[in-house]
Amino acid sequence: MNRNTSLEKLKSEEFDICIIGAGASGAGCALDAVLRGYKVAIIDRKDFASETSSRSTKLIHGGVRYLEQAVKKLDFAQLKQVKHGLEERHIVLNNAPHLARPLALLTPVNSWIEGLYYKVGLQIYDTFATKDSLPKSKWLSKKEVLEKMPSLDRKTLHSGVLYYDGQLDDARYCLALVQSASEAGAVAANYIEVNSFEKDEKGKINAVTVSDMQSGDSFTIKSRMVINCTGPFSDKIRLAANPKLPERIRPSKGVHVVLPYETLNSEYAMLIPKTSDGRVVFAIPFEGAMIIGTTDTECKDINAEPTLNQEEKQYLVDTLNPYLARKIDISQLKAGFGGLRPLLSADPSKSTKSLLRDHEIEVDSHSGLISLLGGKWTTYRLMAKDTIDVADEVFAKKNSCVTDQYTLAGGENYNPELWQQLQTDFGFEEDICRHLVRKYGSRAIQIGALTLNDPALKQRLSARYPYIKAEVVYGTQHEMIVTPRDFLARRIRLEITDWKETLHCLPVVAELMSKSLGWNEEEKQKQIAGYSAELKKYISDAG
Repeated sequence: MNRNTSLEKLKSEEFDICIIGAGASGAGCALDAVLRGYKVAIIDRKDFASETSSRSTKLIHGGVRYLEQAVKKLDFAQLKQVKHGLEERHIVLNNAPHLARPLALLTPVNSWIEGLYYKVGLQIYDTFATKDSLPKSKWLSKKEVLEKMPSLDRKTLHSGVLYYDGQLDDARYCLALVQSASEAGAVAANYIEVNSFEKDEKGKINAVTVSDMQSGDSFTIKSRMVINCTGPFSDKIRLAANPKLPERIRPSKGVHVVLPYETLNSEYAMLIPKTSDGRVVFAIPFEGAMIIGTTDTECKDINAEPTLNQEEKQYLVDTLNPYLARKIDISQLKAGFGGLRPLLSADPSKSTKSLLRDHEIEVDSHSGLISLLGGKWTTYRLMAKDTIDVADEVFAKKNSCVTDQYTLAGGENYNPELWQQLQTDFGFEEDICRHLVRKYGSRAIQIGALTLNDPALKQRLSARYPYIKAEVVYGTQHEMIVTPRDFLARRIRLEITDWKETLHCLPVVAELMSKSLGWNEEEKQKQIAGYSAELKKYISDAG
């Protein structure tokens, strides 16, 4: 992916479909549409997956909470949501095996009655997962639970229920979708903001006026159809196309705190089924740390980046502490992140916690704008399929969707033992090799090749982590990184696991980007100053 080449094409060519928003749903739509033979453009006002799609709990799941509510309330809409999630789970796992993998989750229980309740529930959950080969749930003894998660409080623990879902690196999975779409012929560009729409004599959109957020230049993208995939920001695009439309999105904020891996000291994740506000909370190992989340609160200002407040941090720590032998406090916080859910609601009186994560495709008959509304990460592919099916109807075509068996960028000829070849060919240490394979899949070889001509690129960005300088260079050449935050937050995920180490790595990353992208000293210092100020504020707020 080359941003300058993409900009030239966006300015000069005409497209069948222009997709606004390059999160999971937009990237999924771009891949599906280009594979059906459409000429596709996909743009985002920030980086790929910079909003909701990089701030998830990193789970690929049907939703055990939805299943419980479906059974309790005989709610078939909730049951449908679970079924769709579990049907899609195996596809998400299979299509990018380097970025998604099975995850074992433990639910600690305090009595045999509680254990029976969760075991029966998870057996029902298992019955919906008919298309994958993940192990079935099991009821474990207290001894078995403590062997797997030794940090639990043995005084209150009776037993535990073990079940399996999937885990993904959400930002890199989204990037793989964009890369795959681009390599199939789509034109993709980040940092392109929509200003307005142009319309034909019938009032139908036929072009999008945009601004390049890097250069400040404005230009027009000609397209026969526009698809709105902007998640929590969908109403802004909908109303720009047709001010008479009613608002449909109820944004909800969910935050996660990140603590040291030793908090659970386990490769197993934990599902906490009882919380003070009726949600479930997960504690999940990720990138050498442990993520706890999430919350659910109404969001009034979607233009401000969702961050953690003291009450939210305390809620998550207080939710986990009853299960731990050694209690934790806020001072152990390493990082954290917040995101917005694009919940659908026509009833403003409903709590966001009661709203489904289902999706809907809206076609505005006046402007012709198609909007993909709602949804969640696990069902991104189904959401995209439903959207491009509607596009087919509008274009009076019948194309087959092939994304259920389409291997994403980096998954081609994937071999999890490739790390051994990297070690032999390039002399990397084992943790670096394993990291590269888990992030870049079969393309990890390309990063190794960069170090043959410049051995200095083998150096770590941080002594504590397996990230190396060659990744920055590769990111500028092949992954369209524009700012240091693109790399540190979304390409290697360091920002969401360790704020202080991100701040430490920032000058080195900016220097490498400066050489690759041709920044002058003023631009480099500007990039460092802006991002470091944000990081220092996060660290200060965390105490």
